[in-house]
Amino acid sequence: MTRDMIGYGGSWPDITWPNGARLAVSVVVNFEEGAEQQVGDGDPITERIGEVISVVPAGRADPGQAQIFAYGTRAGAWRVADALRRYQMPVTFFACGRAAERAAPVLAMLAQGGHEVANHGWLWRPHADFGQPEAEAAALDRASAAIEAATGQRPRGFFCRGAESPWTRRLLAERGYLYTSNGFDDDLPYHDPSGLVVVPYALDSNDMKFFHPNGFVGAGEMVEYVRTALDVLQAEAQRGLPRVMNIGFHLRIIGRPGRFAAFEQILGLLAGHRADLWIATREEIARAFAEACPWR
Repeated sequence: MTRDMIGYGGSWPDITWPNGARLAVSVVVNFEEGAEQQVGDGDPITERIGEVISVVPAGRADPGQAQIFAYGTRAGAWRVADALRRYQMPVTFFACGRAAERAAPVLAMLAQGGHEVANHGWLWRPHADFGQPEAEAAALDRASAAIEAATGQRPRGFFCRGAESPWTRRLLAERGYLYTSNGFDDDLPYHDPSGLVVVPYALDSNDMKFFHPNGFVGAGEMVEYVRTALDVLQAEAQRGLPRVMNIGFHLRIIGRPGRFAAFEQILGLLAGHRADLWIATREEIARAFAEACPWR
């Protein structure tokens, strides 16, 4: 793989987002619960990352870990949906196919109100694990079908855990996808040779850091981090530099009472800056970028 270490080289395209803002904001809520690997579900391994690192021996079922994930759709999803309605905040849901199949009514409820649902793979696993394109293609199609069955939406965007395979983008382009978000290397979308738009994602302004060492502990820490990032990007936008800010959440993480204040406060922070921002789904951002910067 050839790595592009230059990107725009400091000469960013002159993009004004559809509402006249220079800074677009994408809020993502991940819908993964039930798609994490579990020996009890017939998977070869059980996911180890949860509220604590699983201590169940490898190869054995871990009902406790499964319940930690299930909290997201049984309880957290309803808090998240209520806040999104109250703040009228458009988001993109990264939905895994098996999660969509197992909790279809929950995903259907969350998708109401104009939210986008993107393909997050059949399982919550890296697509770099796929050894053959045929197996990956089948997983992509299975996930897409489950999402469409639950929500009526055919996904136009994609993001998988970790990294894509060498064939992922070709497979997505063949299936009519508009964008992929497996890019962590820029503050603006860019074109990929496959024909897809890459709408970069971010793991720093992301509640997954509540689950990782040296990450967030209290809700206020995430709010302050997001506020600081927003301040920096707004200052750049005021100097005429186009940018996209990403904020990521997970139902099982931010849906817990001790962290939910971060979700509420971040939505309130964004709502208070609506005049200066374009808060949009990732599909909207990809389309606006493609229109402003046509593929040459």
